[in-house]
Amino acid sequence: MTLLTTVFAAIISTIIWYKNAPKDEMKIGVLCWLYWGASLMWFVDAIFEYMELQAEYFTPEPVDMLNDFYLGLSVVALGLIIWLAILLIKDPKGVVKASLFKKKN
Repeated sequence: MTLLTTVFAAIISTIIWYKNAPKDEMKIGVLCWLYWGASLMWFVDAIFEYMELQAEYFTPEPVDMLNDFYLGLSVVALGLIIWLAILLIKDPKGVVKASLFKKKN
């Protein structure tokens, strides 16, 4: 479930990035790299887990699937937090800078 969750997040972010590809003002490309990297990590984990469990790999317990899904959602949320931090630091539209240096009358 972790692999499936991060692959879906990677696909969705890649579609959004590709739709706005020439500009990329919101740094969606960074989000794509984060999610594709997480997907690759979970894919390697799945390969090694399959090598260990063999056929049992395809019959997980419901509790294990739910735990894996929550872990996948946590990875997606962490990716969003990292992306937001990068976005606020880079401030491509100058919104943060404008709000910090706004003069009061």
